[in-house]
Amino acid sequence: MGGVQLMTAFADVRRGAMALVLGLFMLVGLGAGASVSAQESGGEVKGNLVQKDDDGERVGVPGVIFRAFNDSGTEVSSTTTAEDGSWSMIVPEGSYDILLDVETLPDGVSLRNPDKNPASVTLIDGSSKSTLFPLGEAEASSAGGNTVIQLMVDGLKLGLIIAMCAIGLSLIYGTTGLTNFAHGEAVTFGAVMAYLLNNAGVFGVRLHLIPATVIVILICGGAGGLFNRTVWRPMRRRGASLVAALVVSIGFSIFFRYVILFIFSGRAKRLRDYQIQEQWDLGLFRLAPKDLVLMIISVSVLVGVASALQFTRMGKA
Repeated sequence: MGGVQLMTAFADVRRGAMALVLGLFMLVGLGAGASVSAQESGGEVKGNLVQKDDDGERVGVPGVIFRAFNDSGTEVSSTTTAEDGSWSMIVPEGSYDILLDVETLPDGVSLRNPDKNPASVTLIDGSSKSTLFPLGEAEASSAGGNTVIQLMVDGLKLGLIIAMCAIGLSLIYGTTGLTNFAHGEAVTFGAVMAYLLNNAGVFGVRLHLIPATVIVILICGGAGGLFNRTVWRPMRRRGASLVAALVVSIGFSIFFRYVILFIFSGRAKRLRDYQIQEQWDLGLFRLAPKDLVLMIISVSVLVGVASALQFTRMGKA
């Protein structure tokens, strides 16, 4: 009986899920087409030039030129780092010296190992090699009570972010009894949309993070409503068991995760705004303005949602 119910649930969600799947496959096709066309013309050498800001976070270094020289010393290609510090060059099969043009580095920024510039790589047709060029001095180890307090503050900041993400998961479980395994991918979808609006923009216009965030909230709300209408609502109408819904959520979780990884890779992406800020020295610890604002917003959201659930008619319903 359980097997029949499970198969019925799958049949109910198939029509709604097909539209979502087709849309994602279109994105995959675009990403795969770009990847294949890049690899057909030779090998790829790439990297990510980053440095640590005043907040201790890794940020990209844009505008730095890389050059590729073949065995005879002839320059065959060059490129410039993007806003996030990423760079790549497509070159024919062979051995190359990859040179970072130190004259294009920002003032006060230097190579950690200048004797390793240029770096030698060997490429075969269709291959991809990553090359690292560390910047700045190597970090010295530190110890003491201030370090512990700083780590506690950093952990609190991360914990508040996770707590906000957990609100939706907790509400879904509390109202339906379902543990939605695709909840993490839903959160990641919002982050990806913010990254696209802030870096790629809309119709070629890159949006500031604040208006991009407002738009992302509307997009994610609409996507959640569409997902509920095409997937979860048909299952509820059919009286599908929690086991069936659980299996569906696991399937969507795996699918969405690997679609996102395929298109955007597993490397961290950075937003254009608020990357480098001077930290405030608060005595026992240091905190950047963006981190303080983030923590205030997180606490406000958590308190606001908890108050709405406790003291409003909608929350008690």
